[in-house]
Amino acid sequence: MQHQSKLPNVGTTIFTVMSALANEYKALNLSQGFPNYPSSQKLNDLVTDAMNNGYNQYAPMAGNLDLRIAISNKYELLYKSTYHPEKEITVTAGATQAIYSIVSAFIRPNDEVIIFKPAYDCYQPAVEVNGGKTIPIQLSAPGYKVNWEEVASKITSKTKMIMINSPHNPSGTIWSKDDMLQLQNLTKDTNIIVLSDEVYEHIIFDGEKHQSACLFKDLKQRSFITASFGKTFHNTGWKIGYCCAPEDLMIEFRKVHQFNVFSVNHPAQKGIADYMQDSDTYLGLNRFFQKKRDLFLSLISESRFMFTPSKGTYFQVLDYSNITDEYDLDFAKRLTREFKIASIPLSIFNENDKDDKVLRFCFAKTDETLVKASEILCKI
Repeated sequence: MQHQSKLPNVGTTIFTVMSALANEYKALNLSQGFPNYPSSQKLNDLVTDAMNNGYNQYAPMAGNLDLRIAISNKYELLYKSTYHPEKEITVTAGATQAIYSIVSAFIRPNDEVIIFKPAYDCYQPAVEVNGGKTIPIQLSAPGYKVNWEEVASKITSKTKMIMINSPHNPSGTIWSKDDMLQLQNLTKDTNIIVLSDEVYEHIIFDGEKHQSACLFKDLKQRSFITASFGKTFHNTGWKIGYCCAPEDLMIEFRKVHQFNVFSVNHPAQKGIADYMQDSDTYLGLNRFFQKKRDLFLSLISESRFMFTPSKGTYFQVLDYSNITDEYDLDFAKRLTREFKIASIPLSIFNENDKDDKVLRFCFAKTDETLVKASEILCKI
């Protein structure tokens, strides 16, 4: 058979490539973003209880209502912002499905979508497979600051959506209140939808506050927020996420969601809903991960790598320009083969494979793993 690919430039993701290489060379895997310690036993028990109590058939299409209420309560607690649990919250098969379904619901052929690079790798393919065109805005290491004059210059009559991500994967930076106000001002009185990827909202450091799209009145009215329980509760394999949006936007989202996924794992939803009755389950994550970030950075402080401490996420970007001038993908592969430590090169997420000589390392690992990793990095 002969067919024309809808995504001709898409191959195997870098996460799969580097994890496979780590397995082949028995390397410490600090590439893909998943913890190597267990999720809460209490949470696991609550999911088991849900199974034993009959939550084994389809959940409602929009998600288990107890979970949607728990999510709504969280937004009230953290942001004093209201999302109606029945009309404005939908539980999804991870944040990636939420992002794909949002794009599918609104992007038509030749619509333009602004994305900021380095960008998580699911954004651009979701736009392109739906016939849209991505308009990239390249950010630069180490600060990855947004030039808002450049953003304004890229907005046209074809601009349908702007995709943002804070705390930002892969750079570990965060958007400021001023950034969000600039975005609100640029999109005010337009039909532009904002897709705000906030999967790391609970992992932010040094006393900073997460600037959620829901904190800004006009911005909230045009925004989807996507989030991930996998990132929050250390169980990425469960693939449970959600999105929030005003009712008029959510109506269109659910038209796609119901035929794309319909509903997701019911006992996991019920278990998470019960677990979230104690807000400390997510309010303590900043402290938990800051300890890991600080441990990792203290252990590599004498290495030849340079860094600006991560402001959020569980990733740390390390600048290796003092070590070699190798292309970052080549260096990442060599580190895996020769030094037995795997990372992610950031050029993969940049426009035209822009190489800033930096690698991303995941510190959502046991302290023992971080110690072993630091010993390797200090020898390079």
